Amino acid sequence: MEEVHVEPVSLDRLAAILPQDRAGRLRASAVRARASFGDRVVWHVNSTARGGGVAEMLQTLLAYGNGAGIDNRWLVLDADPGFFRTTKRLHNLLHGSPGDGGPLGQAEHEEYRAVLSGNLEQLERRVVPGDIVLIHDPQTAGLAEGLRRLGARVVWRCHVGCDVPSEHSREAWEFLRPYLDHAERLVFSRRVYAPEWADASRLVVIPPSIDPFSAKNGPLDEDQVAAVLTTVGLIADGDPDGPVGFTRRDGTRGAVRAHRRSGGVLLETEPPSLRVPLVLQVSRWDRLKDMPGVMGGFAQAMADDRAGQAHLVLAGPDVSGVSDDPEGAEVLADCREQWRRLPNAMRRRIHLASLPMDDSDENATIVNALQRHAAVVVQKSLAEGFGLTVTEPMWKGRPVVASRVGGIQDQITHEKDGLLLDDPADLGEFAHLLNRVLADHSEAGRLGLAAHARVLAEFLGDRHLDQYVDLFAGLVGEPQS
Repeated sequence: MEEVHVEPVSLDRLAAILPQDRAGRLRASAVRARASFGDRVVWHVNSTARGGGVAEMLQTLLAYGNGAGIDNRWLVLDADPGFFRTTKRLHNLLHGSPGDGGPLGQAEHEEYRAVLSGNLEQLERRVVPGDIVLIHDPQTAGLAEGLRRLGARVVWRCHVGCDVPSEHSREAWEFLRPYLDHAERLVFSRRVYAPEWADASRLVVIPPSIDPFSAKNGPLDEDQVAAVLTTVGLIADGDPDGPVGFTRRDGTRGAVRAHRRSGGVLLETEPPSLRVPLVLQVSRWDRLKDMPGVMGGFAQAMADDRAGQAHLVLAGPDVSGVSDDPEGAEVLADCREQWRRLPNAMRRRIHLASLPMDDSDENATIVNALQRHAAVVVQKSLAEGFGLTVTEPMWKGRPVVASRVGGIQDQITHEKDGLLLDDPADLGEFAHLLNRVLADHSEAGRLGLAAHARVLAEFLGDRHLDQYVDLFAGLVGEPQS
């Protein structure tokens, strides 16, 4: 297993931007944590150290947790492609999607258990009785029983789900249930994601959060945005004055690299001008993110004179840098094929961007610059666990058009702090909402200001950390069953 080291960050940094009552509550939670479980290690186990919202949240929450004086440690599973094919199947099914339609039978159980058995052997050399272990998503559920035998207090957190149970989600829960029976708490981003058989006494709802000081979300002015995007090749005509630097999570400095000259960030076409409005979706190359539908809806929107000369960027990770998602390369290939079938004029206005993943802080800086540059950010998902790619641009004051699915509808109140698409398959309505924002700068500004206020009020790390303290303190206060 890979151990990811996270440097501590003082809670004072976060407290400085919070209302006084929330800053006081955050500091009080740290005192309570040290008193109730400060003598234990809090372990976090997931499937990847980079790519996706779970890894980003772990970076943030562990940094603040360590800064508060709690020993948080992070381990990443050691697994093979066959294991990740099965867990991607589970991921899709939990979203209510059939995915690849493959089986979840005895052979898949045996492979799943075999991979996790090897990881458990490594955990046995690290975890001691009384430690708290927070395991994330379907990839880790099979560790719960063995961790309980070690005397650990075990919490399983699921970051995905579907709004209405279906035959697909029930199939996934049937696979996972024997493993989850051993977890003492089950944490979900939304209450409706919990399986029907789960005992209410074990359920906890904790929505995700963002860190406003990370490389993904920290402040960048217009010149810095232009310099980052020009350097990496996502914008054609900016004028960076020398190397473009950024601050890493550990406080050291890094420099954005000129990826376009070393193989290219953008695929297939020349990048857009800095001066044209940009429509942006940032997500994994995942069928549930519906990048083909975004392209189709954008093409419809461009038939309206109100849209002006807008361009679309679909940005996702370099698929070779995301080890736990075997579907990514297939989805990217499908998107490229659909792009090639577009008329020439439309191809020049749609850009597929594979962002480098070998330096997570540089990747975060690029996404930050893209989101701040965008005239409108979209997330036209068919299903969504929560959607931090909605939270992030909202924090940056960008107007967001997104599907009314999953956790997105917990973040956006339609017409107040964003626009919601009731039916993700309705490309005509998606085009209409895009045109509304692109054509009305006053409306875009109003939505962006309200979006920032919503994230400040509900989706920063202090609320998340307070809820974890409540969860862990309550757990260790109970006798080991």
